[in-house]
Amino acid sequence: MRTSDFHYDLPPELIASRPLERRADSRMMVIDRAKGTITHGMFRDFESHLRPDDLVMLNNTRVIPARVFSDDGSIELLCLDRLSPVEWRCLVRPGKKMRIGRVVEVGGTTGTVVEVFPNGDRLIRWSEPVDLDAHGHLALPHYMNRDDEISDRERYQTVFAKEEGAIAAPTAGLHFTPELLARVPHDFLTLHVGVGTFRPVQVDRPEEHEMHSERYAIDGATAGKINAAGRVLAVGTTVTRVLEHLGRTAPEGQRLAATDQRGETDIFIYPPYDFRVIGALLTNFHLPESTLIMLVSAFAGRELVLEAYRKAVEEKYRFYSYGDCMLLV
Repeated sequence: MRTSDFHYDLPPELIASRPLERRADSRMMVIDRAKGTITHGMFRDFESHLRPDDLVMLNNTRVIPARVFSDDGSIELLCLDRLSPVEWRCLVRPGKKMRIGRVVEVGGTTGTVVEVFPNGDRLIRWSEPVDLDAHGHLALPHYMNRDDEISDRERYQTVFAKEEGAIAAPTAGLHFTPELLARVPHDFLTLHVGVGTFRPVQVDRPEEHEMHSERYAIDGATAGKINAAGRVLAVGTTVTRVLEHLGRTAPEGQRLAATDQRGETDIFIYPPYDFRVIGALLTNFHLPESTLIMLVSAFAGRELVLEAYRKAVEEKYRFYSYGDCMLLV
């Protein structure tokens, strides 16, 4: 299997650069894996597709305004990880200006490059914590082809966002409203979505791709609910990755170990893959040849998924982060 096996053609006008006015007004394609059928509906009807014993699992990470610019506008920094209140691991552009010992000013706060990692990331030590609310910007995906706006602070965030640390939103969760969420059985885990979610697969064979690592957390009570559920419906690829990562080391007869668990995962799910925990998946439409479309293809079969994408293009679905969604059952 090659990376090019996950390609599809997308007219650029179908990329959603801005959200709908109302979250639940998104369209929802429904794929029945057993029947091989593809139907069209609306997200506001999501709960009608649930079984009585389902548990809907969501990612409650909160996106931070992780992109900042130097006061003179010459340097852009993207905070990948806050190692402490005054230490950031960053992507920096242009990197050639930011060698060890160089300084940068953001909102009057001085940062110094104290380490350059082998992959080019920088460790920046600040004189005091940077006020991201005042000086930070959301790192919107490049395909939106625009800078962030004030409205994105609320809209590029799930209504249940709680745990700060993500660079990108868990976009399948953006469709939920508080009212709809209150009507479905659900619980939360946390995975802080990193910049790696946007990095393309640049090798010909997927198994040679080096997957990024992301931090997760789930408590024992939630794991117990997952074990007791009839079917686990994962909202998004981030939830899927955490649950399948933990499922690999679960005790026999359980989906997960029923204990508090925290760590990092670099699990890369692509066909063929035997899913141990999730039984249904809600997800947005993903970039061609990406690790995310490979995960969805592992769950529902590459041919069926690519046929669904062809139909989505024909029916003019809205694609990517602010776009429509699909439910795979």
